[in-house]
Amino acid sequence: MRQAQLFTAGGWRDGDSVEALPDKYTGETVAEVHYPSRPQTEAALAALADAQQRVRWTPYERYQALARASELLSERADAAARTMVTDSGFTLGDARREVDRAVQTLLLCGEEAKRLAGEMVPIDGAPGVRDRLAFTVYHPLGVVCAITPFNSPLNTVLHKVGPALAAGNAVLLKPASQTPLTAALVIELLLDAGVPPELMAMLNGGGRTVGQWLLESPVPAFYAFTGSTEVGEHIHRSIGLRRAQLEMGSISSTIICDDADLDRCLPLCVNAGFRKAGQVCTSVQRLYVHEAVTADVVAGLAKLLSGKKVGDPADPDTFVGPLISPAEAQRVESWTRGAAAQGAEVVAGGQRDSAVVSPTVLAGVTPDMTVMAREIFGPVVVVRGFGDLEQAIEEINDTPYGLAAGIFTRDLNRALTAAQRLRMGSVHINETSSSRVDMMPYTGVKASGLGKEGPWWAIREMSEERLITMQRS
Repeated sequence: MRQAQLFTAGGWRDGDSVEALPDKYTGETVAEVHYPSRPQTEAALAALADAQQRVRWTPYERYQALARASELLSERADAAARTMVTDSGFTLGDARREVDRAVQTLLLCGEEAKRLAGEMVPIDGAPGVRDRLAFTVYHPLGVVCAITPFNSPLNTVLHKVGPALAAGNAVLLKPASQTPLTAALVIELLLDAGVPPELMAMLNGGGRTVGQWLLESPVPAFYAFTGSTEVGEHIHRSIGLRRAQLEMGSISSTIICDDADLDRCLPLCVNAGFRKAGQVCTSVQRLYVHEAVTADVVAGLAKLLSGKKVGDPADPDTFVGPLISPAEAQRVESWTRGAAAQGAEVVAGGQRDSAVVSPTVLAGVTPDMTVMAREIFGPVVVVRGFGDLEQAIEEINDTPYGLAAGIFTRDLNRALTAAQRLRMGSVHINETSSSRVDMMPYTGVKASGLGKEGPWWAIREMSEERLITMQRS
C-alpha cells in the first residue's frame, strides 16, 4: 500500500490521522493519506520560517536545482504520468501532456531565477539631485503557501512552487485532497534535484481544517491559490494585508465566425472542451457559432466525437476518463438532463457510467439554462448560435468571470473587435479559450482572479522589491 505522508522539517513524517485514497476509475483503495493535526501544521510553518532566515541559497543554486528537476522529470515522465492517472483519473494522454508542460515550467523557473534583477531609477532627473544613484533589488518575500487544485496536480503545483523557490522563498504545499500522490512526487523530485529540504513542506488535508489553519497562521507572507471563486474570496478576506495570487472560477467561451476555418478550429475545440474530462477552468464550455455555419459545426463536432473511447484512463486509446468523483459526474448528468428537458438538443453523448460521463454536445441552448449560466466543469460543450458579433460578445461578458476567451475568424476587424471588447485576462485569436503557453502571463479579471501566473511574473510577485539610493560623499 502506497503512503502519502507529510513532508516537514526536512523529512517525511506520519500524520495525526490516515484515510484511504481511491482510484478515480475503479474506486479501489490505492494509498493511505496522512493528515496533520493543528500542532503539526503550526510546527511545519515555524520550521519553514526558521529555515527562511538560516538557509542561504543563491540565485545560481536555485537555477541549478530547478533545471535539474526539469531533467529528472523528463527522465521519470512515464512514472509521473501514471501516478497522475491513478491520482486524478486523467487519461494517459492528458497526463503525458501535463508532464511535458511541467518539464518546461521547471526549466523556465530555473532560468528566471538567474535573471531576477531590479532596475536603475533616474533620480538625477529631479531638480536639485546630484551625484546620487538609485536602483531596486529583489529579496525573498518569506514563506509562500501554495494551495493547489486536483485538475492540474503537477503543472499548476509547479507554477506556484517553482516561482516561490526561484525567488528564494520557503514554500508550504497543500495539494488538493484528491491528488496527494502527485504532490508527493513533486517533493521527491525537488529533493533529488538539490532543493534544500528545510525550505519545503507538504501537508495533506481539507480546506476546512488544514487550509483554514494555514490562513489563520501569521507565518505565510504570500498565498498562491487555484480553485473556486468562493474559496478564493474567503482566502482574500482572511489574510488581511498579505499578498496573494488567486486563480478562480470561469465560464469560458469561444467564438466561431462564419469565415472560420472549420477543418482547423473544430478539432481544437474538441480537444479544449473535453481534455481532462472538461475539468479545466478555461475549457470550451460555451461555443458561440455564427448562424450561417451552426449546422456545419454541430455536425462536425458529432462526427469528431463519434467512436471516441471513454472509460479506463490507463488505456492509451481512451479519450475521456472519469470525473474526479461519482458525485461530480451525477451533477453534470443532472445539468445535462435539465437542459434537455428545457428544449436543448443532445447532439452527442449524454450518458453516464459511475464517474464517467461521455463527451456531450448540446445545441439549441438558452442563456437561462444552468449549462450556460454556471461553470459545468465536466465534458459538456454547449453550442449557442448568434447573428451579430457584438451581441455575442456582450453575452459572453455578461458573467461574473473573465478568465479567457477565443475567437476563430479570418477578418482582422472582427479579431480586433473581440480583443478590445471581450473583458478577459486573455483573448486568443484563431485559438480556443483554453490556449496556454507556460511562459506567458496568465491572469483573470472580475471574479476569475487577481495576480499573475507565469514564471517571470510570479517570481516578482513572490519577491520583495527594495529601493536603494546612494549619495556620493
